[in-house]
Amino acid sequence: MANPLTQDVLVDPVVLTRALVDLQSVSREEKEIADCVEEVLRQSPHLSVDRLGHTVMARTDLGREQRVVLAGHLDTVPINDNFPSTVQDDLIFGCGASDMKSGVALALHLAATLPDPRYDLTYLFYEAEEIDSRFNGLRLVAEARPDWLRADFALLLEPTYGIVEAGCQGTLRALVRTTGRRAHTARAWRGVNAIHAMGGLLQRLTDYRPRAVTIDGCTYREGLNAVRIAGGVAGNVVPDACEIEVNLRFAPDRTEKQALEHVHEVFEGFDVELTDSAAGAMPGLSAAPAREFLTAVGEQPEAKLGWTDVARFAALGIPALNYGPGDPLLAHAPDEHVEIGKIRDGAATLYRWLAATD
Repeated sequence: MANPLTQDVLVDPVVLTRALVDLQSVSREEKEIADCVEEVLRQSPHLSVDRLGHTVMARTDLGREQRVVLAGHLDTVPINDNFPSTVQDDLIFGCGASDMKSGVALALHLAATLPDPRYDLTYLFYEAEEIDSRFNGLRLVAEARPDWLRADFALLLEPTYGIVEAGCQGTLRALVRTTGRRAHTARAWRGVNAIHAMGGLLQRLTDYRPRAVTIDGCTYREGLNAVRIAGGVAGNVVPDACEIEVNLRFAPDRTEKQALEHVHEVFEGFDVELTDSAAGAMPGLSAAPAREFLTAVGEQPEAKLGWTDVARFAALGIPALNYGPGDPLLAHAPDEHVEIGKIRDGAATLYRWLAATD
């Protein structure tokens, strides 16, 4: 099949968005889209291009004083009767249109059409963001090619509906357990019901009052919620075990260790087992490229309520922000779409920020 990502297509970020949506790339199936991206980037003489798995890297080496990374993931969630793309009025519909092929289109458009940027630029088009983190392309790059990530600032082209979302929340999951003693339900007094013992824990969650933390003008709202409950072995047995999975979304002023300590405090007296956690990222507004980017956008940033790969850059000491044309509320939805006007506005904003000035 001929590569649909031609130089003519790359000139127009709207046409390019639709071409990317029409390259099916469900997580772990990114080979075709990565091949197309690599092939077209190698046609630009101002870029050096390399690849790791299905992650494509392209960069300028102009001797600028600062380097900026623009990163976007190539994969999507599974198709949901929303492939290929369609256009209705000012909207492009299709799987990945919002999250985040419209953002990828902005980076790919700039990579091909901006040979003389004000900073040296590294573009990362990476695989497997939508699934287990062990497959994540940025994680694999950090392990195998950390030199690709070296920069003074990073912009992750996540869907933000054209506003700047700073940093991100951390996330933690844990299992909280109760135990009892089995008995026949006809003689329930001989047992201890582990599900009933969860009542106190559930009341703690009901009474919990989460923090709202403002950092550099961005307010991060925390949350602690039960997301799953399991217990019981049969319809005529008093259960001797029950567990609840809880999820804490925490502001980036807490470390992972502090977040876990907080969960233990909330559930003091209960058995708590950590199953997964990831640190958040501070707003990242102090770097000079970030300040210049905010000037180009012309609006104040907001806190990112959720976890994104900006945290991977923050862990390396690289300030990072989220910015993209897609609406995050439409991500993964069957009617996922992106506004054409938002794509054009985003391309103009990034060009205004990155174009070289005398």
